[in-house]
Formats: sequence, C-alpha cells, structure tokens
Amino acid sequence: MPQTIDKTENLTILAKKIKAWGAELGFQQVAIVEPDLSIASEKLHRWLAEGYHGSMAWMSHHGDKRYVVDKLVDHTVRVICVRMDYLADNKMIAVLKNDNKAYISRYALGRDYHKLIRRRLAALVSFIRAELPDMSLSQRAFVDSAPVMEKPLAEQAGLGWMGKNTLILNDKSGSWFFLGEIYTSLALPVDHSEQPNRCGKCRACINVCPTNAFPEPYILDARRCISYLTIEHKDAIPLEIRPLMGNRIFGCDDCQISCPWNRYPKQSQESDFVPRHGLDEPDLLKLYNWSETEFLSRTEGSPIRRIGYQRWRRNLAVGLGNASANKEILAALEYSATASSELVLEHVLWAIDQQRKKIASTSAPR
Repeated sequence: MPQTIDKTENLTILAKKIKAWGAELGFQQVAIVEPDLSIASEKLHRWLAEGYHGSMAWMSHHGDKRYVVDKLVDHTVRVICVRMDYLADNKMIAVLKNDNKAYISRYALGRDYHKLIRRRLAALVSFIRAELPDMSLSQRAFVDSAPVMEKPLAEQAGLGWMGKNTLILNDKSGSWFFLGEIYTSLALPVDHSEQPNRCGKCRACINVCPTNAFPEPYILDARRCISYLTIEHKDAIPLEIRPLMGNRIFGCDDCQISCPWNRYPKQSQESDFVPRHGLDEPDLLKLYNWSETEFLSRTEGSPIRRIGYQRWRRNLAVGLGNASANKEILAALEYSATASSELVLEHVLWAIDQQRKKIASTSAPR
C-alpha cells in the first residue's frame, strides 16, 4: 500500500493518502480534527454529577486525560477519526415482536469489533510511520478503549452529529457504525466538514425507549438503559425495569431502529460482522439451556462473552419471565432454580412467578 514519499511533499498530500488507506482498510469515513473538548468536558462533569453513569465508576477516573488529549498521548495535536458500518441483518423488528426469541444488540452478533478495528488502525499507524521514517512521531490508536471522548471527537471531525439518543448520526449512514481514533503528534491539515444537527423536533428515539432512559434530549440515564443493565451492570436488575426489558437480553437498539435517519440502513461488507450461531434470531429457551461450556464456546471471539455466564443467565431469565405463557419455559426455570447462583436465582424466581401468573390467567375459566 504505502510508498515512501519525497520529503518535499506536504502534509496535505499525506492527509489525502491517510484517507485513501483508510478506505482500503474498510473504513467508510476518515476525518482529521484539531480536538477541542472543553464543552464536552463540561457536559461530562454535569452528567457525572447527576449520577447518570450508574456503577460505571471508570467514567470519572483518569482526571483530565479524558479531555486534555496530550495528557493521554504525549504531544497530540490531531485526532484521526474513523467510522465503520457494522449492521449485517434486517431482522430487528421481527425478533423484537416475537417474545419467544432473544434480542441481541446488532453490534454483538459477529466477532468482537475491538480486535478487527484495532488491527486496521494499527496498519494505518504503520503506513503513516512508513511515510515519515525519519520523523519521531507520537501516535496511538483507540477503539472504544481508554479515556477517549470518541463521540465528541467524531462530531467535531464531521462524521455526524450527536443525536437526541446520544449516538452519532450520519446523514448518509444513520448510526449503525463503530468509531475509532488515532491520536497523533503530526500536525495534519484539519477537515472542516461538521454535519449540522438534523434531529429537529423529532423525538422518536426518546418516545420509543422502553425504560424512559432519556430524562431529556441528548442526556442518557444509564441506570435506566437496557444496554447498561444487561452489559455493564453486575448486580440484580431493578424490579421495576424487568417487565420493560421484554426479550432484550444483551443490549438494546430501539432508539436506533426508530430513528428516521436509519430508515434505509447500509449493510456492512465485513465478514466478521455476519451473525454467528444464529444469534440474529435465537430462541430464548435454547440460549437459556446452554451450559457454561456451550456459552464459552459459542461466544468465543464475541463481545457477548465479556459479561460472563452468570449475567448471561440473569438476562435470559428476565427474558423468559417476559415471554408468553409457556409451560415448557416454566419447567425449565423451575428445574434450573436449584443449581442457580444467588444472582441468577433472584431473577429465575421472578421469572417463575411471572410465568405462573400468565399460565394461570390463560387457563382460568372465562
């Protein structure tokens, strides 16, 4: 790919090459920004002060490294921002409407995106170094890792605008994409292509949220967010939230599905993002019956594995409690109760109670 350029060639040409290499590496967009996170840092501190981060204590760690970029990577003056589409199916609504199916956030159906994008960004870093072999560069790539404010950076770089659901929306690709960054000491020319906020008066994402996790537009209360509760939260899921979760057992995409900018989503061309093991429309009960060995085997290389088997079972128990009346589900829950951990058992007993009530109501004389 890269070839050593003549030293007389300037950074403008190099910036164009970086974008071309990024496209060859599978990124749908590459943009360069001179970061200014002063406003974003103020919003972060207000959000933390409200306790909206829940148990994600790491959001308040690292001091000002999160928004003073050269404290995270020495001599950083630019950030190269990239995005990569990941949606690889169109069954979301059908699965959500079938309460015997398990809904898994679409980003988690294939292989773990961290590894794929990190490799591509590492290659991009190598290409830049190869162009300037005599220059001492300070560079580091990030993919949803370390204290990086990736969404404000992406917005500044023109990859999209911050939507009312707190996701980055792109006028051509909606929000079904991953973000990545390269912090660099190279003073590359900056892109001036910020996308204006086009949410207007739309409240589709706020209105559709099953748990009312948006106290106001552009603010997410993680403590009520199904994605947080099923992935980040390590304890029991609050009782009042459980019936609202439906069949969402790993993440939630409702605020993306409902967004008008996602009406015609682009499908990813990355084979790693293709759904594996039928996880795009699996049966709740089938997943619940997985042994820990099966769970570890079938989630190998998947972002799902990070929650571990016990939280996987916790989430599935809630989904089974929300399923339609089903004696087979009730039997499976009752059978598993004696062998469940304390965390899982609480949710299994709740699900058993839900199923018994539903079965009783369907069999009662009218």
